[in-house]
Amino acid sequence: MTIAIVLVFLVLGSLIFHYLSPWYFTPIASNWKGMDDTIELTFWITGLAFVAINLFVAYCIVKFRAKRGVRAAYQPENKKLEWWLIGVTTVGVAAMLGPGLSIWANFVKVPAEAHLVEAVGQQWHWQYRLPGKDGKLGVVNAKHINDGNPFGMDQKDANGLDDILISSQELHLQIGKPVKILLRSIDVLHNFAVPQFRAKMDLVPGMVTYLWLTPTQTGKFDLLCNELCGVGHFVMRGVVVVEEDAAYQTWLGRQSTFADNLAKPSGDKILGKTLYAACVSCHGAQAEGNPLLHAPKLAGQGEWYLQRQLSYFKHGIRGRNERDVFGKMMAPMASLLVDDAAIANVSAFITSLPDTAAPNTVKGNASIGKPLFDSTCSTCHGQNGQGIRLMQAPKLKGMSDWYMATQLKNFKQGIRGAHAKDEYGPQMALMAAILKDEQAINDLVAYINVLP
Repeated sequence: MTIAIVLVFLVLGSLIFHYLSPWYFTPIASNWKGMDDTIELTFWITGLAFVAINLFVAYCIVKFRAKRGVRAAYQPENKKLEWWLIGVTTVGVAAMLGPGLSIWANFVKVPAEAHLVEAVGQQWHWQYRLPGKDGKLGVVNAKHINDGNPFGMDQKDANGLDDILISSQELHLQIGKPVKILLRSIDVLHNFAVPQFRAKMDLVPGMVTYLWLTPTQTGKFDLLCNELCGVGHFVMRGVVVVEEDAAYQTWLGRQSTFADNLAKPSGDKILGKTLYAACVSCHGAQAEGNPLLHAPKLAGQGEWYLQRQLSYFKHGIRGRNERDVFGKMMAPMASLLVDDAAIANVSAFITSLPDTAAPNTVKGNASIGKPLFDSTCSTCHGQNGQGIRLMQAPKLKGMSDWYMATQLKNFKQGIRGAHAKDEYGPQMALMAAILKDEQAINDLVAYINVLP
C-alpha cells in the first residue's frame, strides 16, 4: 500500500509542479510557433502515458496485493492485449513524430526572399558577415584567417569586396523579414541559439550549416552557444537586436565593408608622436608607465587594443563609472583625440616605442596562480600571456602588474565591463568573478610575472 500511495502522490506532485512551475518557455519572438505546439503535444502524450502507467501500477499493487490462500494467476500470452499495446504505442509515437517531421520540412526549406547573414563562431565570441549591394557573399577560406583578416576573406574574389563585416557581438535583424543565417565555426563545435526564436543549429568546423526564421517582435535577445565549446563556453554570449526597417538601415549604414578595411590607412606614427605629447607627463616618454600617477605601461601593447580602449574612453564606454577614479581622469584626455585617425596615429607611435618589461610590484604566490592562469586566462591570452588578436585578448606579460590587478578587481566589482557597448568587457567580468578574492588576483598576476 505504501508504494501505491507514493506513486499517486508522485503523479499529483508532477502535475502540480508542471502547471505551477515558474520555469517555462520564454515568450516567442519568431515565426516558429509550431515548435512550441509540437513540444506541447509531446508533453500531453508523454504526460498522459506517465499518469496512466503510474496510476495503473498503483491500482495493480492494491488490487492484486498478496492475500493469504490466494494463488497468483499466470498468463504467458495475451494477443489481444499485445495488439492494443502495439496500436496505442504506434498512435502515440506517430502523433509525436508527425508534427515534428512537418516542422522540420519547413525548417530546412528557406523562403526564396530570405535575406542572408553569416554568423561566425570562435572561442568565445561571435562575428557576422552580410552580403553587400551585389547580394552575394564572397569566398572565405580558413587558410586566409589572420589578425587582420579574422573572417578568412579571399582578396581575389570580387564578390567579397562589398561584404559587410561586423566584428561585434551584436547582430541586427529587421522585424517581419525572413532571414537565412549561415553558420560557420573557425575552431571547435559551437551552437547558435536564441531562446525566443526557438530555432537553433550547430556550427560544425569544416562545413556551413544554417537556420532560418522571421523575427516577429522588436527588442534585444540574448544569443547563446548551446554547445560545450571549452573553458570559456559560458561567456560566449551575443545580442540579436530586432528593429524596424529605418533603424536597421541606420545601423547598416554605420558598418564597414571588406573593401573599406583593405583601404583603411595605417596609423601615422610621426603624427602620433605629436599627439602623444599630451600623454608623456603620466605615461612617460617611452610609454613605460608611472605607478605613482596610476598610469600603466603602454609600450608593447597591441595597436588594435590601444585603439579600442582609447575609443572606449573617448565615447564614454570606459571612464564613466563613478567608482572608476582613474578611468575618469583618462576619459577627458582621450577626448583630445578628435577622430579615429588621431587614435590610430597615437596608437601607431606607442607601438613603435621599445617594449621594456615593467617592474614587478604585486606580491603573490606564483605556484598558486599557475592553475588560475591555466584555467581562466591562457586560452585567450596565450600560454605565455603574449595576447592573441583573434581572441580579442591583449598582451599581459611584461605589462604593469599593479594595473592588471586593479582592472581584475574593477571587472569583478562591476566597475568595468558593465557598459552596454563594451563588446568584450562582460566576458572579462564573468571570468574575473572566478577569482574569489584579492589574494587570488595577486597570485594570478604573480604567475603572469614569471611567465617566459
